[in-house]
Amino acid sequence: MRDFEKPGRSAVYATQGMCATSHPLAAQAAVGILQDGGNAVDAALAAAAALSFCEPHMCGLGGDCFVLLKPAGEERVIGLNGSGRAPAGMDAAALRDQGLTTIPLYGIEPVTLPGAIDAFCRLSVDWGRLGLDQVLAPAIRMAEEGVPIAPRVARDLAKIAHLKGAARNHYLKDDRPLRLGEIFRAPGQAEVLRRVAREGRAGYYEGEVAADLIDSLRALGGSHTLEDLAATACDYTDPVEGSYRGVDLIEHAPNGQGATAILLAGILSHFDLAAMDPFGAERLHLEAEATKLAYDARNRIIADPDHTTRLAHMLAPETAAKLAALIDPDRAMESATRLSGSVHRDTVLLTVVDRDRMAVSFIYSLFHGFGSGLASTRFGVPFQNRGAGFTLTEGHPNEAGPGKRPMHTIIPAMLREGGRITLPFGVMGGAYQATGHARLISNLVDDGMELQAALDAPRSFAAPGADGGDVLSLEAGHAPGVAEALAAKGHRVQPAADPIGGAQAIRIEASGVLVGASDPRKDGCAAGY
Repeated sequence: MRDFEKPGRSAVYATQGMCATSHPLAAQAAVGILQDGGNAVDAALAAAAALSFCEPHMCGLGGDCFVLLKPAGEERVIGLNGSGRAPAGMDAAALRDQGLTTIPLYGIEPVTLPGAIDAFCRLSVDWGRLGLDQVLAPAIRMAEEGVPIAPRVARDLAKIAHLKGAARNHYLKDDRPLRLGEIFRAPGQAEVLRRVAREGRAGYYEGEVAADLIDSLRALGGSHTLEDLAATACDYTDPVEGSYRGVDLIEHAPNGQGATAILLAGILSHFDLAAMDPFGAERLHLEAEATKLAYDARNRIIADPDHTTRLAHMLAPETAAKLAALIDPDRAMESATRLSGSVHRDTVLLTVVDRDRMAVSFIYSLFHGFGSGLASTRFGVPFQNRGAGFTLTEGHPNEAGPGKRPMHTIIPAMLREGGRITLPFGVMGGAYQATGHARLISNLVDDGMELQAALDAPRSFAAPGADGGDVLSLEAGHAPGVAEALAAKGHRVQPAADPIGGAQAIRIEASGVLVGASDPRKDGCAAGY
């Protein structure tokens, strides 16, 4: 039980349905759909569409998504890969010939085709109970009438400086970022959603919207074609999973980095974390070292599903055991990882459980804030920069190439205990997400934390710094002396530049009660009925 004399928030308890996400208006939209007879898929789509305008820098109609779905009355989990592909004109050799060693983070080069809307439509047809016209209505209203800028959104927007051309017209006010309490409107995207509500995927991937997307990309120097856009399609997938002290961690398969979380948790399982201070230097050191090793494996293996060939090796318990044996509990190793991009924090995660106990974990993203910094001219659809997840290393499984999906950082997840799905969840935070999944499970399993406390707990993350050497970032909630003790073990420690990640989770109790928790690092909440 939390200390009610200290600042904090309680978990939300309900019985009929629940949504946890990073903006209260999106959570409200989801619960409204549930109360109107929709199921968890309908509610998740309503919330995701709403987040396109509640947090327009985090996600949008030009982005990608991944989904894990537990059908009502079953305990199996289905994956849906809603990530787009590189255009047919993507040419890694040509980019190398230009002197590039990595895909640029911004501009036209990293723009991949948008997969989220196709996934929205597939989910609605295959699993939804209500029509898209009803499901998308709250988001259309928000886009048309406007949404006030919330505190965390305002903080993020003030730091975004890479918008170009049409994106500046659609996303800035008087050529500056919107500020706290100002109203963001997106009438062009409201029209896009009206067409999707009326026509399904054809309203986006054909006709005037498609022409706006492709004409805008080509005017910006892209090779993207209408044929590339028309070929964009989501795929159902089988999740990957591993075990952590008797609890099963279910993750989305590549091209997402879910296997990294499983490997990282597997490495940590070889240490007696329950005997340690969960936020002491000994525990944080082990997490940092396991992160370096697991992310090194990620960068060698994870790629487009058709090009990922060593997934079984990555998931094997023997691999985790061998990597755990490399960790010196008293000394930080030299960098074992070279991440393929920067550390990113611009993603939204929502989870919904309905009265029939259908459960959805849904993650939706543009990658960086406003993605590539570019948008379509007429409708203002933001273009993601997921292509920055490719490498330009020749022969690498994740080498950029025509029609390939890049390695993604975004990963929805679920826990299974005793054969029963008990926790749809996710931890936003770009590269941090796999570490965040392992940390959340450890907080729950090793330390017995209540769900909201497990999300509130201070975080750390080991990742390459600007000079390539590893830096261990610590949030402010750690006790005095922890940073010095970690430095004594050889870590380069620095205060976290931003809050690390943002988690959302719903526990499905055996009693039937739903317990929702939402990360205080965001503006959101859990809401139920």
